Amino acid sequence: MASLLGQQPRYMQLAQTLLNEIQSGTYPLGRQLPTEFELCEQFGVSRFTVREAIKQLVRMGLLSRQPRLGTRIVATTPVGGYRQVMGGGGVTDLRQYTAETELDIDTTELVEPDSKIAALVGARPGELWLHATGVRRTSEQPGPICFTEVFFHPAFRSISGLVGRSHTPLFMMLEQQFGEHIAKAVQEIRAVAIPAGMAKALGVEPLTPALQVTRQYINRKEQVVEVAISTHPEDRFVYSQTFQRDWQAG
Repeated sequence: MASLLGQQPRYMQLAQTLLNEIQSGTYPLGRQLPTEFELCEQFGVSRFTVREAIKQLVRMGLLSRQPRLGTRIVATTPVGGYRQVMGGGGVTDLRQYTAETELDIDTTELVEPDSKIAALVGARPGELWLHATGVRRTSEQPGPICFTEVFFHPAFRSISGLVGRSHTPLFMMLEQQFGEHIAKAVQEIRAVAIPAGMAKALGVEPLTPALQVTRQYINRKEQVVEVAISTHPEDRFVYSQTFQRDWQAG
């Protein structure tokens, strides 16, 4: 059985118990988990403890939560890699993503973007953008979950503190150091094959299938100030999002 041993908080102990019971069949695949109130009563713990325990199992890919529909068991073994759950919180969800993972930037250089990147970032001929590369990790995954490239607008190419490991979102570093404000992030996900150089950094074979997540960070003037491109090998990333139906729609 999978284990969460070594973690001391009460919610991790509860998460381990629920994990064991899911894998033993106490809570069968496809069934609803007891409500938060029922779990609080059964285990004699606070609602906070129950919620945090459930969050751990959602991140492992075992549970799915939907408003008004409850929590359902969707797997009996943890999903490999990282599972990103988007709850409709906008840029706040991206802060959660970076808080749960660690970005390790190892190279930075000034580059004139090629035609493909220039179209993505809105760069004009002759502009020099700051290009940073590295890998992102989680505590649960032995290898990196993705290879990340980041491009910063020339106005912010003197941004400091990039190289090394950090849980701080890069767009927040940009905001803090330059007083810029990120109004929105536009995200695109596509299937790609990993090129040779990137494959080596990720420890996979060249042309391994992957999900590539591209995020454009846009300021109040509708200008692209940062673009992050993260390439995840197929078995190291799951993207999950809940769409709430508007029952008042005609």
